Formats: sequence, structure tokens, C-alpha cells
Amino acid sequence: MALDTVTIATQNPDTTQPFAELGLKSDEYARIKTILGRRPTSSELAMYSVMWSEHCSYKSSKVHLKQFGEKAFKSDALLVGIGENAGVVDIGQNYAITFKIESHNHPSFIEPYQGAATGIGGIVRDILTMGARPIAVMDPLRFGLADAPDTRRVLPGIVAGIGGYGNCLGLPNIGGEIVFDETYAGNPLVNALCVGVMKHEDIKLATAHGTGNLVVLFGAKTGGDGIGGVSVLASETFNAAKPTKRPSVQVGDPFAEKVLIECCLEIFKADLVIGIQDLGGAGLSCATSELASAGSGGMQINLEKVPLRDPSLSPEEILMSESQERMCAIVAPEKIKHFMAICKKWDVTATVIGEVTSGERLHITFNGELIVDVPPRTVAHDGPVYNRPIKKPDYVDQLAKSTFEVPLPTDADDVKAAILKLIASPNIADKSWVTSQFDKYVQGNTVLAQPEDSGLIRIDEETHLGVAVSTDANARWSYLDPYEGAKLALAESCRNIATSGAKPLAVTNCLNFGSPEDPGVMWQFAETVRGLADAALELGLPITGGNVSFYNQTGSVAILPTPVIGVLGVIQDVRKRTPMGIPAADLDLYVIGKYNGNLSGSEWAYLHGEIGNASPVADLNMEKRLVNFLLDGQPIFESAHDVSNGGLAATLVESVLKNKIGARVDLNDVANALFSETPGRVLVAIKSSATNEIVSLAGKYQIPIYKIGTTGGTDLEINQAVISIEELSKAHTETFPKLFG
Repeated sequence: MALDTVTIATQNPDTTQPFAELGLKSDEYARIKTILGRRPTSSELAMYSVMWSEHCSYKSSKVHLKQFGEKAFKSDALLVGIGENAGVVDIGQNYAITFKIESHNHPSFIEPYQGAATGIGGIVRDILTMGARPIAVMDPLRFGLADAPDTRRVLPGIVAGIGGYGNCLGLPNIGGEIVFDETYAGNPLVNALCVGVMKHEDIKLATAHGTGNLVVLFGAKTGGDGIGGVSVLASETFNAAKPTKRPSVQVGDPFAEKVLIECCLEIFKADLVIGIQDLGGAGLSCATSELASAGSGGMQINLEKVPLRDPSLSPEEILMSESQERMCAIVAPEKIKHFMAICKKWDVTATVIGEVTSGERLHITFNGELIVDVPPRTVAHDGPVYNRPIKKPDYVDQLAKSTFEVPLPTDADDVKAAILKLIASPNIADKSWVTSQFDKYVQGNTVLAQPEDSGLIRIDEETHLGVAVSTDANARWSYLDPYEGAKLALAESCRNIATSGAKPLAVTNCLNFGSPEDPGVMWQFAETVRGLADAALELGLPITGGNVSFYNQTGSVAILPTPVIGVLGVIQDVRKRTPMGIPAADLDLYVIGKYNGNLSGSEWAYLHGEIGNASPVADLNMEKRLVNFLLDGQPIFESAHDVSNGGLAATLVESVLKNKIGARVDLNDVANALFSETPGRVLVAIKSSATNEIVSLAGKYQIPIYKIGTTGGTDLEINQAVISIEELSKAHTETFPKLFG
């Protein structure tokens, strides 16, 4: 009788194995042998290599991320927190919302269209596995310089991939960001967010319970695309000077995913699954080990039963494949017939590939031969944990001691020229060339979408209950001070939620950084996590989950530290939302909040080749008061728009252009007032009859307010500078078509 693979591994301990080629360190390989009491089989080695990768195991970030639990705000709204596929919060009326943001950065550089498309597909399945119907997506993006050849290669493909996949799924794209900076050259950031809705009783978890319950793989067949995909791609620095491991990028089929979504929702409605997990990073290696690890027993998998698109795939390749549009469910035997009938109805391939066992091991056989015999938790949850060296980079103190000046306009002609230059710059310019490729209104529930401060979706047609979502990051502030940068990003995202009339409720995050093997990068990361944990606690918001993306650098050049912070808010009646655009003439304009003249990290400084010397310091107590002011005053606001990227100049232009209604503004210290991006400010328009009300409200919340002008006409007049709406529109809208069209 032939020996099985596990026995052969036991009897041949000195067989050379390619652990280093699979991304494992020598001490990690030694630890695997200690866990198993022998060398791993080739299939076990494949599983450990992808599950212990940086992308899947969080081995460099775990020691810091635990702060999110230690400092967690105890929110009554939090139904499912960190540790599941996505967080879930209660928004009232027995509705629950699940939302999460993840990265698909490296695959999108290698193959822009499919990398971005499968990023959307993956985050949608994360939301689906919670038992929710996906209802909207968002896409915060970062690229190298706008006129760089590689940006012209990757940006159109990434945008097309996001639109192609999301549009085919019938999901509105309601927001996001596009930012350009030279540090993202070769490392574009493609962060994808999805929002889903369900009733409280419909929540599903990724767990395998009940001896004899069946393991069902359903969805697309397994192919050779994505073998080692994101789990390896996102765990290594790209180096232009030498070859690197660049596994094949996953290939998406949005129509297959659309059918899979509807199939899953019908299965959930019939209450046919005990636990469910999608197959994303690390594929079957992840789904089987995580389900078993989170359950109460072991698992037996018959790998030869996995439906294949390519019958030549080896067991190792089947376990590592990250082919898209696949799910793994735990189903009781008495419900399997109903489960299979629903899959047949939707023409979804479904196969029983194993069962839950009473033991404590994950056993995988292939054609009757035992190829994997592991404790599942050691694969899924007990991977390496590194407390990597941390060192504050020298540049931080050097910049802090430096003098920082940028030229500012001095007369009316200079002010006009400066504003036109600013609003035509790629980071501030109109993004309609991009957003027009996305369907914002499919499903008919979109209330606000790009370029509004936050996306707003109606949840219930009868009560008009809705949710708002915003994502924000100022990487230049994070570069100057990552602790403050994280706090400021969270505050801005909350502010964007509140300007629309929604109450901030919960936080997700996607933390994008360079190599964790660089002590300076780890300092940036550690300070970011500390800042986000402190800020969420002070603002009274739970962090529901998120994603860490390391190794975003080419050679020794790391990206700016980019913590993208997403906030979810709830609004009781979407009909009462506040838009950003000036809706009518003869309204009074007020700036809420105070500013200082610090231009550090601003777009105006960036346009002059400067970053500054000191990040603003977040005043979270004031930010809380501002949020409450915005919510209390929402009935009197005709429009509200956050002052952020591009300062008051950009805010005024965007408010004017939305409905082509001009404004007359008078400012003290006009140049600094226009281009400073001091946080904690909002531009609002009110009827003059509401003057006493807004003044009283400002006093109640101790928020400074300044009347700066009135609306009307066909020009934007700032002191003596006069710019026609036609000139503003031309400067604002022509940049992207010239660059990419």
C-alpha cells in the first residue's frame, strides 16, 4: 500500500523545501516544523506560506492593532466588531449596516483593470458573507504624478475596472478620492469600500460548528488565475532593479458574482447555512482553516471534489488559487437538498467537499491520500507576530526646525490667477471624467454621491432612513506627524458625514504604508494606529474593522503614510439631507470654525514643491461640538460644505459651480484665508431670516462663526477679485480630459 504524503513527510524530515521562494523566513519554517512535529507536506507548506503572509496574517501590525480593542469605545450600536469579515452596526428600525474597506494595491499595479475589478469583487463578497445585501461601493485612490507615463497606464485601467465590475453588479458608486503624489509612482493605492444592509436576525458569521455538518464550495470553478495572488503580491516590496515574485492577478467575472449574490441572499433567507466564508486572499487555504479555527471541532476536506476550470492544477495550486466569485458554506445534512436546489435555480455550481469533524485537526485528502494534517488555528490565527524595530525618522525633526514659506497672492489679479491655478491642479480639479464611468444611481436609492462631502443611501423607502459614508486621508499631514494625521483624517470624515445631516456612528480603516522592515515606516504606522485609537475613543466611535497594506514602496522609496479612514453615519430622513452646492441667490454665507495661517500639508504648498514643517493639531473636543452644531442646525442650512483640500478657495468654487450660482465674499487676510487648510471648518449658506438662530447655536456650542458674504450673480467675487462662473468651470473641468481623455 502506498504511503500518504503526511507519512512520507514524517519519514523524510530532511527533504529540501522551497520555503523561502514562497515567502517564509527560515525561523518561520522552523516554527512550522515544531508545530507539526515534522516537516510540512508541500500542500501544508503552501497553506502556511499564504496564510502567514503579511497580507493575511498581519504579523507586523498585530502588536499595534490591539489598541483598537484596548481603547475601544463601548458602543450600543456595535453588533459585530473586529475579527469577522466586516463590522456590523445597528442603525435602528431593526436594520443593521455592515461596511468595510480593503486594499488591492499591488495587483492593480500589475494588471490595472483586473486588479481593481477584483478588489471591488472581494470587498463585496466580504459584505455578502455577513448576510447582507450589498448596496453601494466607494473607491479612495492614489496615483503617482498625474502627467507621469505610468499614471497614464494605470489610472484609466483602474477606473475602468472599478466601473466595469461595480456597474455590472448593479451597485452605485457613491464616493471616493483621487490624489496624486510622486511617492505613489509604481505603488497606486486602490482601496475599495462596500456597504451592505440586513435585518438584525440575518447576521451570518464565519464559523464551522456541528460534527457531520457539510462543507460546501459554491460559485465559480477554481482556476490557475490568482495563484498566490494578493497574499504574496501585497507582502513584498517591488524592486525595479531585480526580478520579484509577481503571481498572476485574479480574473473577475462580475456577472457570475451578481448571480452568486442573489443565490446567497436566497440561501440566507431560507436559513440554510451555519457559517459562511468567501474565498478571497489565500483562497481555500483561508476559507477552510478560518472556518475550522473559529468553530468547535475539526474539518475533513476532499480536495479532488473541488470543481476545476483547469484539471491540471496540483493540490498546492488548488489550495493557493485566489480565483474569484467563490464561497464556502457550512450546511446541516438535512438542509443540503434545499441548498443545492437554490444553487441549481441560479445556475451556481455547488459541491460538497467535506464535513465538520469532532476532532481538532484540519485534514485534507486528495484522491484518498492525506496531504494536510494541521491544527487549523496555527494556520489561520496563530501565525508569526513581530514587534519590529521602530525609529522616528530624522526628517520629522528636521522639517519641524525648518522655515517654511510659499508665495501668496498680493492683489486682485494675483488672487484670481492663484484660484484658477489651484482649481485646475489634478488634486483639486473636477473628477467627472472618472466618476462618469461609474453608475451612481442604480437601485434608485442614492441621495448624495460624488462630489458631495459624503455618499448618502436610502435604506427604507417608507421611513426614509438612510446612511452616509465618507473616506478621508491627508497623507502629507500624516507624513509630518502620523499621530495627528490619523486624528485629523477621522475628524474630517466625521465632519463630512455631519455636513450632509447624518450622525457619525462607526469607523473602518485601510492603513497603507511602506515596508514594515523599515523602522521609520513602522514608527509612522505605530503612531497612526495610536492616533486613530485615541481619536475614535475621544469621539465616541467604535472601530469595526479594516485592513493593513504594507510594502507599498519601490526599492527604498515608500509612499506617504496613508491611513484612509471611513466613517458611517445614520440619518433618520434622507429628504432632509444638506447638499454641498449653493442652491439659490440671496443667501448669507458663513464660515463655521476658526483658521490659522498654517499652510503645511496644503495643496497650495504642494503646488510650490513644499510640504511644510508642522501638521495641524486636532482639536477633537471642538470637532465634537462642531458635529453637534451641524446636526442641530441642519434644518436652517441651505447648503454645507467641508473646508479641506484646497482650503476655502476650493470650497467656494465647488459650492458655486454645483448649481452655477455665484457669490460675493469679503475676507480679512485674504490669501491665508483662502489657501490654508486649517481643519474644523465648514462653509454654510442660510436665509437671512435664520441669522439669530445660527448665532445662538454657535454660542451654545462655543463655535466661532464669521459671515463672509452672500450668494447670487454669475461671478465669484472675493474682495476685489472677480472670476466668472464660466472661467471657473473651464479651469476646473478641463484638467482630467486633457490628461487622460
